[in-house]
Amino acid sequence: MNVKAKKTQVCIVGAGPSGLLLSQLLHNNGIDSIIIDNQSREHIEGRIRAGVLEWGAVTVLEEAGVSERMYREGLAHGGFEIVFDGERRRIDIQTLTGKQIMVYGQTEITFDLIENRLAQGCDIVFSAEEVQPLDVQSDQPRVRYRTNGEDVEIACDFIAGCDGFHGVSRKTFPADKIKCFERVYPFGWMGILVDKPPVSDELIYVHHPRGFALCSMRSQTRSRYYLQCPLSDTPDDWPDQRFWDELIQRLGPDIAQPLQTGDSIEKSIAPLRSFVAEPMRYGRLFLAGDAAHIVPPTGAKGLNLAISDVKILSRALIEHFHNSDDSFIEGYSDACLKRIWKAERFSWAMSLMLHQLPEYSGFEQRMQRAEFDNLVESETASRALAEGYVGSLLDT
Repeated sequence: MNVKAKKTQVCIVGAGPSGLLLSQLLHNNGIDSIIIDNQSREHIEGRIRAGVLEWGAVTVLEEAGVSERMYREGLAHGGFEIVFDGERRRIDIQTLTGKQIMVYGQTEITFDLIENRLAQGCDIVFSAEEVQPLDVQSDQPRVRYRTNGEDVEIACDFIAGCDGFHGVSRKTFPADKIKCFERVYPFGWMGILVDKPPVSDELIYVHHPRGFALCSMRSQTRSRYYLQCPLSDTPDDWPDQRFWDELIQRLGPDIAQPLQTGDSIEKSIAPLRSFVAEPMRYGRLFLAGDAAHIVPPTGAKGLNLAISDVKILSRALIEHFHNSDDSFIEGYSDACLKRIWKAERFSWAMSLMLHQLPEYSGFEQRMQRAEFDNLVESETASRALAEGYVGSLLDT
């Protein structure tokens, strides 16, 4: 069989934000990479994903050299609101922590990174088929794939699995070399994107007897709204008018008064799960981002964790190639997982406080209320929530 041969230092499986960012950070330090993805460029750039960045993630994007448009178009926020059964509480994260967050969509980050990497001559293979990491326990790992009817094999020093929850990288680990921890929540988020100004200048998280709601945004003219819904629902069950009517009920008349409704430009239902795979390294194959962990979207930790993984992994690879120091490679999994479990705890706790869970009795419902009352009455509790929200994942 005729196989086309390529060679690089790091082969990156996955052209989402984590794989692209890793490639950019390595390029900035003189390390070559090839990126492979089984999706088309159009599909990757069109995916609607998270939009809230911890400031530590913002600084990594700045370091990577892809922050110009983010600073120009992104929205810096100093707080967010929680509404519990009609009672409002603003969490002033800037006062409580000295930090802000940045609202800038993952779609925009992906676009910026692809544009930058292609302009710098990076080899990005879109629509690859039959992608398979090989010999990852050896000193000469390989990645094989098909493109345009041609078999290609990339020889490399390391493989970075940045190919998401359903990707091939995690499946390459032998079953006895990986352990997975998971919690699947019995509901989803019905999300709608609309070209209308947001209902508020900051995010609003809502606990309501009819279910959770979230008011978010992507820009000053584009809004993103979510409603808790049954996992059995589909977007077809939620015509626009039904969605707006339900959102208005959950927000209440005061918050909903400035709401501008309109035709949706995107609509989807996201299931909620907590998932962690341990370890995140097998031989010369590393996992990063959703390939290794999933958090509920409550608190917006998914993309931030992926950026944290990439920052740690880039340092490990830079130390290897520049200084022949493999201590950071050996410590990669432990360094990531310590941060991942903190973020999982935060998203889990915030999700349990704000959602309606079918198994909850009156006792658990009273505990949800007590948790909110503690936030209202205790600056210490508010500060702890604010610290978790802005994140400390990239401070060290």
